[in-house]
Amino acid sequence: MKIAIIGTGNLGLSIAKGIMDNKSFTTLYLTKRQPETLALYKGIPNLHLTSSNTEAAEHADILIFAVQPQNLVAVVLEVLGVLHDKHVLISTATGVKIKTIETLTGASIPIIRAMPNTASAVSRSMTCLCANSVGEKYLPIAEAIFNNLGESITIEESLMQPATVLCASGIAFWMRCIRAFTQGGVQMGFDADKALQMTAHTALGAAALLLEAGTHPEQEIDKVTTPKGCTITGLNEMEHQGLSTAIIKGLVASYHKINKIAEV
Repeated sequence: MKIAIIGTGNLGLSIAKGIMDNKSFTTLYLTKRQPETLALYKGIPNLHLTSSNTEAAEHADILIFAVQPQNLVAVVLEVLGVLHDKHVLISTATGVKIKTIETLTGASIPIIRAMPNTASAVSRSMTCLCANSVGEKYLPIAEAIFNNLGESITIEESLMQPATVLCASGIAFWMRCIRAFTQGGVQMGFDADKALQMTAHTALGAAALLLEAGTHPEQEIDKVTTPKGCTITGLNEMEHQGLSTAIIKGLVASYHKINKIAEV
């Protein structure tokens, strides 16, 4: 596949790293205002670094727009002159609806919205996808790209805002939980690096249990709680302090914020 990542910031670079690691491209263009900051990747076969979005679009079939939402319209207008109906546009811009892009490109261009996260860099992203009517038949291409970077799921566009909260912002939320566990481990006597290693692997194990066994979290909780035991004591104290309520309120607050962004 001939792929261009338009805007190689944190998310764009994470996607690029996953694509490079999986060698799932024939040509890969990365654009950035200062491409010299990507010098580490210079010399990789069939990888091109440029500050020209138009150059990248001209030499690619799949254009992944990994730019800030306030910059997307300007960037699409920049490459508009070289777009054709053989291009597939994939936008990761938070809150920007497909119809907004269609007003610039026309409805004949396949447009896919994708919401991956920075775990793309280690092929562990959860990516949500949706498309316009002409883009639906190209969803398997997007799935092929993002399944190489983790897992993907196709959803209704109306659910892209909450998907962003759970999957993209969710990386930060889980990092904060892992940090809290690590700090607790330090307070109980572990060095920070060991506490982090133990916490991260335990979190990975918890997720793997749910995904591989197909069980509900409460089923797995029941397996490790005993009457008057330390696990149920800890769980109850966390709930008394508002753990679940705080998480849900944080998710809803993030959801309200992204809805405001989408209205702009």
